[in-house]
Amino acid sequence: MSQTQDHADIKDMSFEQALKELEGIVERLEKGDVELEHSIEIYERGEALKLHCDGLLRKAEAKVEKISLDGSGKAAGTEPLDVEE
Repeated sequence: MSQTQDHADIKDMSFEQALKELEGIVERLEKGDVELEHSIEIYERGEALKLHCDGLLRKAEAKVEKISLDGSGKAAGTEPLDVEE
């Protein structure tokens, strides 16, 4: 199976699904009881999951708006959130 086929399902995962699987991979690798060949495979999948999560977070940050308040503290509208990279 090629790496593309191995990770094709990731693009359809929600952030929460991908993060949960990534956490499971990290836990397994930290235990150190995974055979070397399999640890390489799951590490590569973990990298693909991390990239997917990063992409979803960047998209979410682009959509976030800051609520502006008027003098009395009431919501007066929204403006784009300045996100420093």
